[in-house]
Amino acid sequence: TIVNVASTVSRMAIDVRFCCSAGKGAVVAMTCAVARDFLKNKSRCNAILPARIHTPFVDGFIEDNYPDQPEEMFKKLSEAQPVGRMGKPEEVAAMAVFLCSDEASFITGCPYPVDGGTLNIR
Repeated sequence: TIVNVASTVSRMAIDVRFCCSAGKGAVVAMTCAVARDFLKNKSRCNAILPARIHTPFVDGFIEDNYPDQPEEMFKKLSEAQPVGRMGKPEEVAAMAVFLCSDEASFITGCPYPVDGGTLNIR
């Protein structure tokens, strides 16, 4: 079982993310191609499409770009998600564990958003 990590920007456009969108879109295309190519080997391949996940990267981005207003920017980035908060790394990991489990044995070639509603109800 293969689980790739792409991004919601593979399926939607946001400002100043051309390269990221193209690269993550390629990950989704590769996921489908690998899933197809390895069907005969009984291998599965899926992708996770996280939206904004609260990681040290986000904290560093805020610190580097908004040092005078970290709380305000954290709140703004959180509220930009339809559910009103950023995702947790554990939520992305839980999807990966599920996709690798026997419960997902009939799933292959699919992109799965872990995005707090970003793609479908934004």
